[in-house]
Amino acid sequence: MSAMKYRTLGRTGLKVSPLCLGAMMFGEWGNADHDDSSSIIRAAIDAGINFIDTADVYSGGESEQIVGEAIKGRRDDLVIATKVHGAMGSDPNRAGNSRRWIIRACEESLRRLGTDYIDLYQIHRPDPSTDIEETLGALSDLVHQGKVRYLGSSTFPPSAVVEAQWAAERRRSERFVCEQPPYSILARGIESELLPTCDRYGMGVIAWSPLAGGWLSGKWRVGTEGLTSRRAARIPDRYDLSKPENQAKLRAAEALAMLAEKSGMSLVHMALAFVVNHPSVTSAIVGPRTMEHLEGQLGATDVVLGEDLLDAIDRVVRPGTNFSWADAGYVPPAVASAWRRRRARH
Repeated sequence: MSAMKYRTLGRTGLKVSPLCLGAMMFGEWGNADHDDSSSIIRAAIDAGINFIDTADVYSGGESEQIVGEAIKGRRDDLVIATKVHGAMGSDPNRAGNSRRWIIRACEESLRRLGTDYIDLYQIHRPDPSTDIEETLGALSDLVHQGKVRYLGSSTFPPSAVVEAQWAAERRRSERFVCEQPPYSILARGIESELLPTCDRYGMGVIAWSPLAGGWLSGKWRVGTEGLTSRRAARIPDRYDLSKPENQAKLRAAEALAMLAEKSGMSLVHMALAFVVNHPSVTSAIVGPRTMEHLEGQLGATDVVLGEDLLDAIDRVVRPGTNFSWADAGYVPPAVASAWRRRRARH
């Protein structure tokens, strides 16, 4: 495995590894053993990964605590990213993108991470109930106070990305320097509009779920009994095999596994290389739950996919398409709400 080659995040000048260590699986949602999780984090750092991504909502803050424990003594050499938006309790004001919650949530994330500043603070999802100017104003205050270095969005549709850029210019506030969307061979919807939009605004792209939530781990094969995922309880629509779109996805995963085997590489490496080598992508988030998972993902940055293989992948999954809304990570209210789609005209 060659030495890690770092990339610039958008136009920030900040150098990050092409593989970002995702911490969603550290804690109750995945690996509840704090010592084991910390060992995985330290092994990733030793392998050259300098970029760690978590969120307050992951295991109710436990993930941030584990990351904070693991990076003690090495904090200044790392780029730490976390996110705000998801509900952190039953109080309706402990969620969303309001000024009130962002300021408080940042303080709580800083405490759990055991750090004085967050390198990249991201809005985890759009919030149609909150003016984007309020959100950017609160985030800008955090930057000016030295508590946050850079701002980003996650799973924003292209129109919301543009709106946020325009709002920042109009109000002369800090802007989102990167977007974190779902991207994999099985979820290529962002290729049509989002990636070109990020290019237009000089934004970095941090791809989450490059293994399609485990679908491209090699486990999901046609004819395998008892297929399921630890994520199924939280996002069942992505894994319910009674749905025709997931059956189609399973057939595609099978075809991709056969392509990888024919090419003499693991499906994991092929899937990660596909994402990392896209010219618009800065970094791909890998989310290992075990040391074995991490070891199977490292080295993917050395893999180069030839034109013939990329053409074959395009024949399996059409560029710019997703199998379902669930794979997009965010369903716009205009689509999710039957009332909004069907309400009578007045």
